[in-house]
Amino acid sequence: MNALDRYALRRTVREAGQTLALAGVASPEVDARLLAEHLLGGPLLLADGAPEGFAPAYAALVERRAAREPLQRILGVMWFRGLELECRPGVFIVRPETEVVAGAAIEAARAVASEEGRGPVVVDLCAGSGVIAAAVAAEVPLTRVWAVEIDAAALALARENCERLAPGRVEVVGGDATAPAVLAELDGSVDVVVSNPPYVPAGEVEDVETAGYDPDLALYGEGADGLRLPLAVIERAAALLRPGAVLVMEHDPGQGAALRAAALGAGFTEAVTGQDLAGRDRYLRAVTEPNPRT
Repeated sequence: MNALDRYALRRTVREAGQTLALAGVASPEVDARLLAEHLLGGPLLLADGAPEGFAPAYAALVERRAAREPLQRILGVMWFRGLELECRPGVFIVRPETEVVAGAAIEAARAVASEEGRGPVVVDLCAGSGVIAAAVAAEVPLTRVWAVEIDAAALALARENCERLAPGRVEVVGGDATAPAVLAELDGSVDVVVSNPPYVPAGEVEDVETAGYDPDLALYGEGADGLRLPLAVIERAAALLRPGAVLVMEHDPGQGAALRAAALGAGFTEAVTGQDLAGRDRYLRAVTEPNPRT
């Protein structure tokens, strides 16, 4: 198979974008470019052509993406708040809306560092691949982070991602994030709990890529409304957090009112719903009762 000159290369990538658009891919031109750069080993903009064998290898990747295999799975990497993390089969692929959730937790951690002049203690419950924990550690350098994950494949990946991106900064723990015995030694001392738990209501995954490639364990929150696990996270967070501390938890757009009520019922004195960049209700931000003034 012949090599491609720069004009043939760009025409090939342009045609791939058209193929992906017809397949219903949300960002076809971007995905076509990233697939090409994956094979080229550098930016398409700087490429003066492609070597022999590029065309069939590229066509195979485009075919996989057109079949709606997630881009992150094909490339083996995913991106989150400027970090590049490894992506593996069987582990949940992080979504852009979770960057807003992580941002709210990072803001709360920074407030502790600024107002109290110390490194905050942050716990990430249902940590998955470790993306939130790694982002908190990377963006708030004095933070001490614990991350809890029950799935063995996700746990192994979280340890690798966190150690590579924030060496020695994140303690990744295997176990049920809602179990009182897990991190019991931290009860009453945590400044921020952040969580992206399984929360999807039964049968409500509509995106073909999510339904086909993300594990059910990371998606469904159990119960018809998907609230069993999020409610358990609220209860566990209430025990972990110190007075005046913050819980940030991602949820389905239709779960905001129920989770605000649950947080207030669990002893939090403030519970509000935050929106993602598309304006949809996306996360709970709840604050524990502060210490009484003396």
